[in-house]
Amino acid sequence: MNSLKNNVRLIGHLGQAPDVKNLDGGSTVAKFSVATNENYIDKKGEKQTNTEWHNLVAWGKSAELAGQLLQKGSEVAIEGRLTSHSYEKNGEKKYVTEVVVNEFMLLGKKAS
Repeated sequence: MNSLKNNVRLIGHLGQAPDVKNLDGGSTVAKFSVATNENYIDKKGEKQTNTEWHNLVAWGKSAELAGQLLQKGSEVAIEGRLTSHSYEKNGEKKYVTEVVVNEFMLLGKKAS
């Protein structure tokens, strides 16, 4: 049952190419976002689409591969865990929720 705790799986399209950085300690991090769409029929019988954006962060080899393989528009399957943190900016507390990527799979053709 442990594998069911804090497990996120998404299939969506990248909003932009991953922002990959090499940190001072030697680690590599990639940040990017994925859009998922939910289609439904509203009360008037019209098709509607709800788009959700998810912030993702990958570390190490996953970050390096994301930078090499993923680009804006790429369709990707993501498996990871949900994490939250906060920080202060200009005296205002900001909250961030991200998916820490454990694995990803490029789906379909590479975006052009």
